[in-house]
Amino acid sequence: MIPVRGYDGHKVAVLGLGRSGLSAALALRAGGAIPVCWDDNEGARTNAEAKGLLVADLNKDKSWDDVVSLIVSPGIPHLYPEPHAIVQKAWGMGVVVDNDIGLFFRSYATPDWDKLDVMPKIICITGSNGKSTTTALIAHILKQADKPVQMGGNIGRGVLDLDPASDGEIVVLELSSYQTELARALAPDMAVFMNLSPDHLDRHGGIGGYFAAKRRLFAEGGPDKAIIGVDEVEGRYLANQVRQDSETGDPVIAISSGRKLQGRGWSVFARKGFLAEWRKGRQVASIDLRGMQGLPGAHNHQNACAAYAVCRALAMAPKVIEAGLQSYGGLAHRCQIVAQHKGVIYVNDSKATNADAAQKALLTFKNIHWIVGGQPKAGGIASLAPLFNRVAKAYLVGDAADQFADQLGDVPHVKSGTIAAAVEAAAKNAKSGDVVLLAPACASFDQFKSFEARGDAFVTAVQAVTSG
Repeated sequence: MIPVRGYDGHKVAVLGLGRSGLSAALALRAGGAIPVCWDDNEGARTNAEAKGLLVADLNKDKSWDDVVSLIVSPGIPHLYPEPHAIVQKAWGMGVVVDNDIGLFFRSYATPDWDKLDVMPKIICITGSNGKSTTTALIAHILKQADKPVQMGGNIGRGVLDLDPASDGEIVVLELSSYQTELARALAPDMAVFMNLSPDHLDRHGGIGGYFAAKRRLFAEGGPDKAIIGVDEVEGRYLANQVRQDSETGDPVIAISSGRKLQGRGWSVFARKGFLAEWRKGRQVASIDLRGMQGLPGAHNHQNACAAYAVCRALAMAPKVIEAGLQSYGGLAHRCQIVAQHKGVIYVNDSKATNADAAQKALLTFKNIHWIVGGQPKAGGIASLAPLFNRVAKAYLVGDAADQFADQLGDVPHVKSGTIAAAVEAAAKNAKSGDVVLLAPACASFDQFKSFEARGDAFVTAVQAVTSG
């Protein structure tokens, strides 16, 4: 645990008692603060009380006596589509609002660091798609190279649940837009921007607000190195804004999947299955990604470029990084091959919660039996029409079934309703050489509590049809 610094003896309100909120409350207490906790869910409040935390209704004015700050969990809206009533109450009382990421950055470095031989580093990854895989991939490469590393944030452990820093340790954090938007302190040594596609637009008031939330990691954080995906206009804009030296491109390392980058600066890109590193207008390293089963498809090649760039900025040798890429087994629910049976490959990409993410999966495979649907997002799958020729048949599930049936047009499809029924039907229709792909292009909340639960249901269904 990282004890929160700066609030010793002061009351700090905590709104939301899920994983990050509960962790923040305990870390505040460990640092000498007096957390005053609230969650609209009674079960969460009971759980907090069982841990000895003070629970008080923050909707009531008397609960705010002597409170100096409010810590808000990432799932709770603080601006759009409408600020939570308790957030607005904090504003009215002049109480500063922060989140666990802000607490982490104000608390991770301590006076004890003066005794360390090598200063710890913090690497933060954000973007619409691929940030979880990239975070896990960086941590994997570092571990394989015997580097001390911790991973957390939006994946794995909450930031305040991490252990205090050790000599030369590297912390790799996945940060969502919900987390970067509100944090009052952001100070990564390296920051990674993967890409941008429309998502969470209601929460950020549109695509501009969504991009602005991610841009804060660079504008407010001032990283020593900025690894920036330049395949979208927002990335190119950000790279230009962050760049300080027109000759070397510092502190930017530009990355791309599909575009050849040969400017004067430092770049890493993947084309036709090969990763290339360029500096000062010439190639300095190359890696063949084509046989790496844990990194299938162009989108994973972008993830590999980002991870490679981070590790090179940490002065690791290309051959060491290549060995780490080669041994990476993949992340659950992200283009995860879960079975191969009678020549048919079954792929779990439940994390493909929007059309852009599903596009990456559709581009990776051919002869696809596509399990798609759930709680639809704006536009549905209309933007994927150019890839429908890769689909042998679609199996529609969840609330989106009727809408997606219309958008599929002449593509063979059936309304399966559930993941289990879809897998059973796809297994009967698929032949050797085909792929049964779960890439829902939707949120999971119509039938499941999370994309992980949806992916687990897919894996269970696949095991049922391939066990015979």
